Amino acid sequence: MKFTKMHGIGNDYVYVNCFEESVKNPAEVSKFVSDRHFGIGSDGLILISPSAIADFRMNIYNADGSQAEMCGNGIRCVAKYVYDYGLTDKTEISVETLAGIKYLRLQVENGKVASVEVNMGAPILEPKEIPVAVEESPVVNVPVEVKGKIYHMTCVSMGNPHAIIFMNNVKDLDIAAIGPYFENHTVFPKRTNTEFVEVLDRNTVNMRVWERGSDETLACGTGACATTVACILNDKTESEVTVHLLGGDLKIRWDREANQVYMTGPATVVFDGEITLPDGIA
Repeated sequence: MKFTKMHGIGNDYVYVNCFEESVKNPAEVSKFVSDRHFGIGSDGLILISPSAIADFRMNIYNADGSQAEMCGNGIRCVAKYVYDYGLTDKTEISVETLAGIKYLRLQVENGKVASVEVNMGAPILEPKEIPVAVEESPVVNVPVEVKGKIYHMTCVSMGNPHAIIFMNNVKDLDIAAIGPYFENHTVFPKRTNTEFVEVLDRNTVNMRVWERGSDETLACGTGACATTVACILNDKTESEVTVHLLGGDLKIRWDREANQVYMTGPATVVFDGEITLPDGIA
C-alpha cells in the first residue's frame, strides 16, 4: 500500500490516495499503521476518495480503529495533498466528511500549499446532538464529577463531540491519568474528546487535548474550534483566538452573525512510502 505521512501541527496521520489504492479493511489497517513501534506511527488513517457531492471525500480512522466524523488538522492535510500531488489545481475546494461538506481555501506559495483556511461550519450546542446526557442547553459551565472531583464543562460538537474544561497551569496536568475517565464517562453516549484549556488573555489560550480513540495528541483542529466557541460562550475571549497546542498554533474565528467557525493553520508532508500489510488485513 502506497501512503503519505502528513501532519497538521503534530497531529499526524497516514494518508492513502484511494483514487489509486484500495483499502479493504480500514479499521484494521489504521490500527496497524498507527503503531509507532511496529507500523508507520500516526494518530490514525485518512483515506482520500472520490465524492459524488463534493470535490473529494475523506474517511478518518483513529489509532484504535474507530471511525471519526471529522478532523480539522486532517482535512487541511487533505487539501495540501490533493493540490500538491496534482489531484486538483483549484485553490478553493469542498471535502465530504461524516460531519458534512467542508469548504477550504488554500494559500499557495511556490507551487505548494502553505496553509489552509477551513470553514468548519456551525458549532452544535444542543446536548442531544453533541451528544451529552445533560438537561442544560447550551451545555455551558455545567458540573460533572470525574474520579471524585467536580469539574465544570462546556460541550460543543464540531461534527464530533468535545468537552472543554477550563483550568490554570494546563502544562502540568497529568492528562493520561484523567483523560480516559472523561472520554469514557457515562454522560457521553459516544465518548468524547476533552480539551483542557488555560486562558492567557482575551485572544490567546493554551490547550491540551485527550482525543477519543487516540489518547493525548499534539493538536486537534476540531478541538481548537470547540474551545474557541466555549471561550466565547463563557465570555473568556473575543471572537478570534490563537490556540497554542503542543504541536503549534491555530487561528480560530467564530463569526457569530453567520454562525460559522473558521480555522487557519499549516499542513506538512513528512514522507511518502510503501508498506506491506499483514495477511488478513490487506
